[in-house]
Amino acid sequence: MSKVIVLFNLKEGVSVTAYEDWAQNTDLPMVNNLPGVDNFEVLRTISLFGSDDAAPYQYIEIIDISDMEKFQISLGDETMQRVAQEFQGFADNPIFIATESL
Repeated sequence: MSKVIVLFNLKEGVSVTAYEDWAQNTDLPMVNNLPGVDNFEVLRTISLFGSDDAAPYQYIEIIDISDMEKFQISLGDETMQRVAQEFQGFADNPIFIATESL
């Protein structure tokens, strides 16, 4: 099983409420229904574990992928291109990390 982990902060001036509403009503349902995706979740960070210090990123996305080829093909879909563009409007230099299980 592969996972894509996305780490990001919101761009300056972006409303947390606007982003989280978009994530719940657009991003989560769209990505969860993509071919090759087993699960997609968006996590809001609270703090660094064992500390009151802020985490370096406000949000973490985890995409569980069962078929990377199907997933990558689906990203070229016109609707997904629109969703990706909307995401770029919220996220400030997101970091996408591809992983695989040991």
